[in-house]
Amino acid sequence: MTNIELVGRVLSSLPADDDHPYRTGAWAPQTTEWDAPDLELVEGAIPDDLDGVYLRNTENPVAPSIGRYHPFDGDAMVHVVGFRDGKAFYRNRFVRTDGLLAEQEAGHALWAGISERPSKAIREDGWGARGRMKDSSSTDVVVHAGVAITSFYQCGDMYRLDPLTLDDLGKSTWHGQFPSDVGVSAHPKVDERTGEMLVFNYGTEAPYMHYGVVDADDRLVHYVDIELLGPRLPHDMAYTENYAILNDLPLFWDPDILKKGGHASRFRPDLPTRLGVIPRRGQSSEIRWFEADPTYVLHWSNAYEDGEEIVLEGYFQDNPEPTVPPESSYYQRLSRFLSLDGMQTRLHRWRLNMRTGATTEERLSESLSEFPMLNPDYIGRPHRYTYATTGVPGFFLFDGLLKHDGATGKEEHYSFGDGVFGSETAMAPRIGSTAEDDGYLITLTTDVGNDRSECLIFSAADVTLGPIARLRLPERISSGTHSTWASGDSLPNWR
Repeated sequence: MTNIELVGRVLSSLPADDDHPYRTGAWAPQTTEWDAPDLELVEGAIPDDLDGVYLRNTENPVAPSIGRYHPFDGDAMVHVVGFRDGKAFYRNRFVRTDGLLAEQEAGHALWAGISERPSKAIREDGWGARGRMKDSSSTDVVVHAGVAITSFYQCGDMYRLDPLTLDDLGKSTWHGQFPSDVGVSAHPKVDERTGEMLVFNYGTEAPYMHYGVVDADDRLVHYVDIELLGPRLPHDMAYTENYAILNDLPLFWDPDILKKGGHASRFRPDLPTRLGVIPRRGQSSEIRWFEADPTYVLHWSNAYEDGEEIVLEGYFQDNPEPTVPPESSYYQRLSRFLSLDGMQTRLHRWRLNMRTGATTEERLSESLSEFPMLNPDYIGRPHRYTYATTGVPGFFLFDGLLKHDGATGKEEHYSFGDGVFGSETAMAPRIGSTAEDDGYLITLTTDVGNDRSECLIFSAADVTLGPIARLRLPERISSGTHSTWASGDSLPNWR
């Protein structure tokens, strides 16, 4: 590979003999930052009508954990692959969060992670819905008002990056209105038609949730309390043209353990799933709650309006609290809440009747899949195609792609191959596209056996054809969580 520059390195104090399954293998962290202005094409050709950037957030722990390590504790590193005029560039950068900088200065971890009691943290301060933990900002990434934004799944700050250079642009302030006392959850939703970003947060103190709207000028223009029955663990939200959909799901911190300073989540099958529909700029009093079968939904794929009904789609978990034998190791207990086969995640549809208050629901697929992506032009509107990942049994890794046709129920599958694992797969409409699946799917892979990573481009119309292009990245990257696509015409200074 030529014309590649190593531009940075973060000092890691992880042990050389580390054996944690989420810090080794496909999850082995990177410490280096690269610039590759012209990626090496391994196979195929980059389409001339693919124009924009694919951004992916990954977890890359730098310091050994205080006690037990959870993969979502890892420090954020963002990767960008940009496509323009049949060529591609690549960069990756650590997100310089306040927590990462403090631990780099100290030379060791200062906060205990998700799987430990907050009381084990060295620092008294911190972030997160439960408090006193590090905001690693390594969960999600979106582009709003021309800026890439990373966020943390248990609430925290939002870190701003230039989506082309990944230069640090500081934290979101929303012109002085950012709720720094609570922070914001991962999975803010950006409506490309209005330029708005819809957000929510949650915590252990009443009202337990808030919902807000940030306009196209990055100003918080709407922020209301959402009263829940107690502390909850929502992870995602959805929206339609006129409504936002929030949730109160029956998997949350055990109240008795919470009183003792612990944070063990428990599934309550005796409680219903509650889905809250609120006008996009509605008041707290306007939210309407609908009840459905008990489950936990990590990610919603889409929502839209159909006459007097709100249609909501996402991944129903048949087994939100998988069990393992008593003699199981911590690693086995950890993975039970991360593997798709453990939680039994399947695409599902809920219909919420705004006139009668009734809920009907149906399973859409028998395939185990998750981490959905749609053509971004169809989010909040009726859609036909959902693109998702399939998972490695018993582990949190993505081993293939799935395309679900909502009109026919037909599904197309593609496997990455032995020892190769992908990322959340974004759908990029091609320039001048005329159909919902007229575009490309983009994913980054980690090939453990060959110690390398590639960017793969698929035709969204037929994933079974395999990649139409493969591009070599400068270094093997770590597995991770979420990604996004931003078209070139939505980015400042793109041309």
